[in-house]
Amino acid sequence: MEFSIATLLAQFSEDKLVAGKILEKKLDCQNDTIREKLQIALDALEKLGMIVKERGKYRRLYTEELVEAKLRCSSKGFCFAIQDDEDAEDIYVRESHLSNAWNGDRVLVKIIKEGTRRRSPEGEVRLILERANPSLLARVLNENQEYMAIPLDDRLLFELQLQENGTNLAETVDHLVHVNVLRYPIGQYPPLGKITRVLGSDAEAAADTDIVSCKHDLPSDFAPSLLELAANLTKSITATDLENRKDLRDLLTFTLDSDSDHPGIWVENAFTLETTPTGDWQFGIHIVDLPHYLLEESPLDLEARKRGTAIYLGEKILPLFPEAVQNLYSLNVGDEHLTISVLITLDQSGQIQQFTIVPSIIRVDQHLSYQQVQSLLSEEDDIDSSLVNVVEKLRELFFQLSPLVKAQRLERGGFEITLSQTQPPYKDEGRMGVIITDPILPVRSLLTDMIILVGRVVAEHFSALNLPGIFSTQSVPDWDELEDLLKLGVNLGLDMSLESEEEILPQDCQRLTQAFAQSPAQKVLNYLLLSSLKPVKYTSKPGKHFGLAYQDNYTHCVSPGQRYADLWNLRILTALFVHGRDRRHSNAKKAVDLYSNTSHGQINWNVLPPTLQEELENELHHIIHRLNEREKIAEDAEKDLKGLKKAEKMKERTGQVFRGLITGVQSYGFFVEIEDLLVEGLVHVSSLKDDWYEYRSRHSCLIGRKNRIAYRLGDYVEVEVKSVDYYRQQIDLVTVSGGVTATTEDLEDE
Repeated sequence: MEFSIATLLAQFSEDKLVAGKILEKKLDCQNDTIREKLQIALDALEKLGMIVKERGKYRRLYTEELVEAKLRCSSKGFCFAIQDDEDAEDIYVRESHLSNAWNGDRVLVKIIKEGTRRRSPEGEVRLILERANPSLLARVLNENQEYMAIPLDDRLLFELQLQENGTNLAETVDHLVHVNVLRYPIGQYPPLGKITRVLGSDAEAAADTDIVSCKHDLPSDFAPSLLELAANLTKSITATDLENRKDLRDLLTFTLDSDSDHPGIWVENAFTLETTPTGDWQFGIHIVDLPHYLLEESPLDLEARKRGTAIYLGEKILPLFPEAVQNLYSLNVGDEHLTISVLITLDQSGQIQQFTIVPSIIRVDQHLSYQQVQSLLSEEDDIDSSLVNVVEKLRELFFQLSPLVKAQRLERGGFEITLSQTQPPYKDEGRMGVIITDPILPVRSLLTDMIILVGRVVAEHFSALNLPGIFSTQSVPDWDELEDLLKLGVNLGLDMSLESEEEILPQDCQRLTQAFAQSPAQKVLNYLLLSSLKPVKYTSKPGKHFGLAYQDNYTHCVSPGQRYADLWNLRILTALFVHGRDRRHSNAKKAVDLYSNTSHGQINWNVLPPTLQEELENELHHIIHRLNEREKIAEDAEKDLKGLKKAEKMKERTGQVFRGLITGVQSYGFFVEIEDLLVEGLVHVSSLKDDWYEYRSRHSCLIGRKNRIAYRLGDYVEVEVKSVDYYRQQIDLVTVSGGVTATTEDLEDE
């Protein structure tokens, strides 16, 4: 297995020595060539002062001089090193100090000039930790009988020499190709690449999913060896498997999901709803026990860890596991399944009274799609006799319990965004970080509220028992991101007041969505609010989740077949089931129930054996950064595909006229959102031929010097689609009508 310097450094800590043989095993160095590369890297890192060798073993050295960051370059060659800490300053890096690093690379930067109030600090790249572009999209040119690949991404400021490699390069000239980087620039040697695929004569001739997959270097098919391993997996349940498992096969159990005919959809969760002898509800979610079937560090597990998450590109899904794994372990009707069950007891006001997390066995009685559930809930009569019992449970769940749980979320400040759109098949809030409601399918968001409750209690259990789980957090939106939206709302006549001018609270977004509902521009405003939210981040410590209004303790755990973080969290629960110590020492008579929240506050010992705890904590430290990186790549790829589809749609509409809302104004023009299509385009100031327009930042408008016509944030205009750059997803518009006479306030000096 090839490894990056970042992956290698992640194996070390400052207070623990690691042997070379251990590194070879962890990095899967299977042959002498890779082992030799490992030794070269270790020697180089030791020479750079990044690690130190003691008694034949290595440990990490840290220095304040070097800063780890991600390189971000513009098409004009300006580069900045962006640190992980959101409050840290960006570091300017001159082209002469890039040390052959490219846009997106993870680097170690040395500060060579301190920043001032007006200038960013300046630095130089000392080490490239991880390359971000192992492959890229490019156009082939023939320059003096040498074939060169010119990257389509204009932030990649280089050309690659192309190796023949059995490809007739003359036939690829002026074509869009996918190029694998064989050699990065070294000294006087330029980068070298080989063409792996010819996508078409240009971007528009290529399939959009191919463009996105190649651009983001997404994983494609699984290796034949992995497909063979997946095909040979079994699901037999033995008497040993049932030991220490709670038998829930007698409970009425149902699964709910999107259209079951959609390819790549895992059925990973089943549900039960029972009434306790005291009249409370017991809501159960039963998650496929994937850790039981897929051993940690197995080839399939390592591949899933590398992929990090499933990626959804329209009808095309890039899964975490081969299809055979999904087919074998989906919770199909009529079958018995090994699961991990989270059983939550709630009183008649929807408050959690108790919860239990147990290994279990279930039998699924019924599968329904969301559409079927919605239809059944609206029917009073004519329900098939085989569905009567499950419909009774569904009515209790969606008419009584879920609304109570939702009301609690709203009371603490959580909010939801109404958008009719196709969503990835996550039952929780997923990558969006907030609940999306669809007016056509309200049952989906009601179920999401229940699923989020599960993430909450599992995270609380991790915290109370000091288990090394992965937590899900979401930061507060940047003020700059929200400011234009607030101005837009004010210009539309909406109440955009916030609870505090010092910080943005979830309650503010809740009030904003309520105000948006009173506006004819609700769809655009909701879309812009969603775009302003920060991505969900994985952390090893509990933290705030803005969209759900949790101050701490939230995680993802219900989709182990689609997200590796969920699989990790189930493995931590399995470690608790197998190795958990329910008393301080073996002679103690009193034990606690490690499966239940009744143990919280009663434990003052290490629940897991110290060696296992340390091993898991070290492993968590190594993987959490990569999982966040893979989530970011997946989010960017999914957004890219949507952008390409919008660009394609607008390309077909070139010359057509649309009514749109001005959603942003800058000195170079203004952005218009075409409401029906949720497509944004730019009216460049140079296209406004009737006058010379000046930018008034305080009032977010452009005003003509002579005619006093103003284009303001929140105004409606009619625009014509002038041109579309498909690959860059840039839509140029020209005004057909619109603009209003500037008011006295607009004309005031800045």
